[in-house]
Amino acid sequence: MPQERFKIAIVGAGPGGLSAAARAAETQTSHVLLEASKQLANTIFRYQKGKHVMAEPGVLPLRASVHFEAGTRERILGGWDEGVKRHGANVRFGAEVATIKGEKGNFTLTLAGGGEVHAEAVVLGIGLQGNLRKLEVPGDSLPCVQYQLDDPDEYRDETIVVVGAGDAAIENALALAGHNSVIILNRRDEFARAKEGNLKGIMRGIESGALECIYNANPAAVEALPDGDPSGHRLKFRIKTREGDTEVFCDRIIGRLGALPPRKFVESCGIAFPSDDPSAVPAVSPRYESNVPGLYIIGALAGYPLIKQCINQGYEVVEFICGRDVAPADEGLLRAKFANLPGLTNVNQAIEYIQRSIPLFAGLTPLQLREFLLDSDIRTPAPGEVVVQYNDYTNTFFSILRGQVDIRLNPDDASNTVALGAGKFFGEMSLISGRRRAATITAGSNCILIETPRRSMNKLIQSVESVRRAIDEAFLVRAIKMQIAPEVPDDELLEVVHTASIKQFAPGEALFKEGEPGDSLHLIRSGSVTVAHDVGGREIVTAYLPSGNYVGELALLTDSPRTATVRAAVATETIRLNGTVFKVLMSLYPDLETKLKAKAQKRLRDSARTKGGGSSSNMIEFLVEQGVGEATDVLLIDEGLCVRCDNCEKACADTHKGTSLLDREAGPTFANVHVPTSCRHCEHPHCMKDCPPDAIHRAPDGEVFIADNCIGCGNCQQNCPYGVIQMAVKGEPKKPSLWQWLLFGKGDAPGTETHYEDKTLAKKAVKCDMCKDQQGGPACVRACPTGAAIRVSPQDFMALRR
Repeated sequence: MPQERFKIAIVGAGPGGLSAAARAAETQTSHVLLEASKQLANTIFRYQKGKHVMAEPGVLPLRASVHFEAGTRERILGGWDEGVKRHGANVRFGAEVATIKGEKGNFTLTLAGGGEVHAEAVVLGIGLQGNLRKLEVPGDSLPCVQYQLDDPDEYRDETIVVVGAGDAAIENALALAGHNSVIILNRRDEFARAKEGNLKGIMRGIESGALECIYNANPAAVEALPDGDPSGHRLKFRIKTREGDTEVFCDRIIGRLGALPPRKFVESCGIAFPSDDPSAVPAVSPRYESNVPGLYIIGALAGYPLIKQCINQGYEVVEFICGRDVAPADEGLLRAKFANLPGLTNVNQAIEYIQRSIPLFAGLTPLQLREFLLDSDIRTPAPGEVVVQYNDYTNTFFSILRGQVDIRLNPDDASNTVALGAGKFFGEMSLISGRRRAATITAGSNCILIETPRRSMNKLIQSVESVRRAIDEAFLVRAIKMQIAPEVPDDELLEVVHTASIKQFAPGEALFKEGEPGDSLHLIRSGSVTVAHDVGGREIVTAYLPSGNYVGELALLTDSPRTATVRAAVATETIRLNGTVFKVLMSLYPDLETKLKAKAQKRLRDSARTKGGGSSSNMIEFLVEQGVGEATDVLLIDEGLCVRCDNCEKACADTHKGTSLLDREAGPTFANVHVPTSCRHCEHPHCMKDCPPDAIHRAPDGEVFIADNCIGCGNCQQNCPYGVIQMAVKGEPKKPSLWQWLLFGKGDAPGTETHYEDKTLAKKAVKCDMCKDQQGGPACVRACPTGAAIRVSPQDFMALRR
């Protein structure tokens, strides 16, 4: 190819690149679009056949010279081909760019096949898909382990494991499930990064049994099986889960784990990355210009992976290069959010100010920050206004943009406060642990906060390593101060924090065992544990401790072996504090050691009362077996007092439009304590995972409830391990109340049942909400004539029992 000169050279014909070329052609701007493959949008061309491509975010308007709306892969590719041809874009296929050298106004692009292209400006729209992430375990390159799926119809009657929780993994799993046995492996407990349509689809597939999902799972190794193996499969896939290690025999593994930036090539162009993090993307200006003047980056390489965003940026970057001012497509949405920020006149200024003011966001590109802020709210609370209430169950995350907040250390003493200033954040403890807010926090003067929903914050934590590290470190410091060492300054805790590690334990797994050396202290970050002692060769459970407590201090204080075995009651995460470093800290702060000794002595006295076994120990074991280790509130019935009148069920039905949300007879019993089928309001509610309309919420007092925007998909019913959610018609004729039956003979007598249901109405999910809007507390408890029914937190009940 001979030397040629253009105003704009566009590298990569993905959605952003083809949009830029179409806009350049439309405005008669000299340009060339260089694409290494033989077609436009090669990544999308390699999508599975018939794949439905979404046009998200839905709130973002489209600005482009090519058409784009949700549809099949084939329809979208055809539309783009037509649009590029209609505008007369100058496209060169098979033109792989090997190097980019030069400066603004005079760049030279050397092609791998020979020849050079000269341009005044260069637009990189090369995406990430040429650098796919692998499983990074032994065997991840075996022949039947792949990282792309072109045509799902190629595979039939196989057992296939799809690894990943993003849109590509979900779409592959759903497409393969028609003709294969499919398992999708999710490293976390929900599909936080999926588009709404994919989220609905995967949950319907799991619920219907069309495919299986293994949550909280990580690959460990892949082994090839010999021909004729008794399993009948080609591969053995070893997996680590929170419940323990397991093996899956399968024929194929498809890893859809995203991709990393092609860092070597990008850096060879002179472009700098903000950190050494492999997932980091180059920082660009609001006009998409990199640190190399005249060299622009759009799309996934700039941190914006969604197709609509890429297309908008392709249009906008041509406008910027040609000197025409155009506001980004999200400008109006962000301007409305920033209306409360005094002294800031435009969106770019506000973005720069936020990133400069809050160190947590330093690792984000401005484009990533724009996307994050679209999901957040800017709040300007009045001085003294309560932002977070002690013991509330809210779980949003707050960043302090201006002013300060005051944290009340003692809920009963409003004067005992510490200030948290601009640039800091709070709310991470409830976000991670799922427990109640640990303090009341009020706004100071001139306070401006950024409040971010739990789902959006978790998405950011999963996507940006620097954010995850910062939040983990803050959690460690604050958890240690709150539960163990409030008198120790933050900077003196850093050595303890830097030697600490986060550990995960499956249900029943031991944190440590009786008789082992005591080399550490565990702070329970999420979940709960049981404490047991060996009595006659049998483990006798003597205590139950939820998140926010610590265990293991006694061995450190006495330099003796462990005096008890501590096991995870449910899937549990702890912060393991190095014993040697912690002893140094105690030597510097004698009051800390005195306080720990006092608590250890109290625990020894409590366990001594239970150590002989008997009903208290057995009761704790029984309740833990029923899953109350992850409950925050449980309904218990004393069968010694219960007269089987079913007033509790009738009162529940009367309160909830004819549907009783508890089953008194169902459930196990031990020593007269009966656990009926009723919601436990878990600390990390299973039902909240993968609710497409985000209809399940936690009220400030802890009640987990389902809002009216429920769409009846049944995901929550499927996810609840305790069978306490049912699908029922809302708005059905009201069932006669208990009082109507007693006074007027209307309705059903106790022990009989009539269904009041209009089958033409759609069913929605219903569950116990602890009568959160009723005065006096849960109706089931109030209606019990003998006081047999109580609602209580597991730890309070177990302490009372002990």
